[in-house]
Amino acid sequence: MTKHGSFKKVVRRHAQETGQRYTEALANLEGVEERLFHKPSTDRLLAHLNDRYGVEATVATKTSQHNDHVFRIDRNNGDPWIARIYPPARPRAGVEGDAAILRFLERRDYPAERLAVDDAVSDLDGASVLVTGIVEGGELPDGSKKIAMMGDLLGRLHALELEDSTSRPGGAAGDDPRREGSPSQDLTAALSFLDAVDTKVAPASRKLFEHLRGQVRSADAGEGLPEALLHGNLLHNPDHALLTDNGPVAINWKAAGRGPRLADFAYLLWGAEWGDGDGVDAAVHAYCRHVELTEEELNRLEAVMYLRPLYLACFDFRRSVSSGEQPTGSEWWWGLIDPEHISANAAATKTALDRWRLQHAARRPGRR
Repeated sequence: MTKHGSFKKVVRRHAQETGQRYTEALANLEGVEERLFHKPSTDRLLAHLNDRYGVEATVATKTSQHNDHVFRIDRNNGDPWIARIYPPARPRAGVEGDAAILRFLERRDYPAERLAVDDAVSDLDGASVLVTGIVEGGELPDGSKKIAMMGDLLGRLHALELEDSTSRPGGAAGDDPRREGSPSQDLTAALSFLDAVDTKVAPASRKLFEHLRGQVRSADAGEGLPEALLHGNLLHNPDHALLTDNGPVAINWKAAGRGPRLADFAYLLWGAEWGDGDGVDAAVHAYCRHVELTEEELNRLEAVMYLRPLYLACFDFRRSVSSGEQPTGSEWWWGLIDPEHISANAAATKTALDRWRLQHAARRPGRR
């Protein structure tokens, strides 16, 4: 079979496994790179903001560690803004949804960034722009203190009562605009990352590829578990949270929406023990002041903890193969899905929760 014929076979399999038509699956696999990355013109951005809002914007400075489309906007006539110019592949409706969630959070006095203006979404060169007020702050402290702050932010968020403005599915990383929504979209995106390079994987790396693909196909995305408003990526800072004079503030709500709350919390727990043995305890004690986990959530915790790390590992597998490097199993990113680490953190969570329950036997008002 020719390489071209092999790719057709890959597309057919991908379409069958994801419930897409062949043409949809083909577009997903061939256009991954273009959808993921966006480097807009800062000159065009400044001119656009000046024309639309009359803000006298003077300088646009890249602020994100991971994206090239997030800018600090300095202005002559007011405090700085943050402008996010999302990839053109992201529908404007998704950005409008971000704005709706930020309005909801402001009404609930939740510590999040605020919209810069009422009409905060606009269009520039086929891409949607969202402007928010700047959050003046620095990185959260290292170790268990950071994890405790993140756990408290998640607990407070998950305890909020949902309403129509928070009804969109959320929780997936959403780096691929075609894969925004519930956490299960992370698995579909991960499968796309792998299948996009299937025909480029060398025989020596094929076993690793198939094993990783099998893990994605069998992963637990938390369907059927208790739902809440998810942030979708509350672990890393400063791209997703900042420490201000008034405490930690959550930012970057692109992945936010309704979904299984365990997906959010499991990701935090997965990252809680990197270099600090008190991280899991800190996460549990901060989170459980607001939310009470169910037994089913605890039983599925270890499986759900693989969800985002698998997505990240597949992203790196694709990047390695695309750059001409065949994975050998020794790359650092295989550690993201280390079963010993995940199993240990899941067990530590249950132990920490047992201690929490003993210390707080009486249910507190307002906990869910």
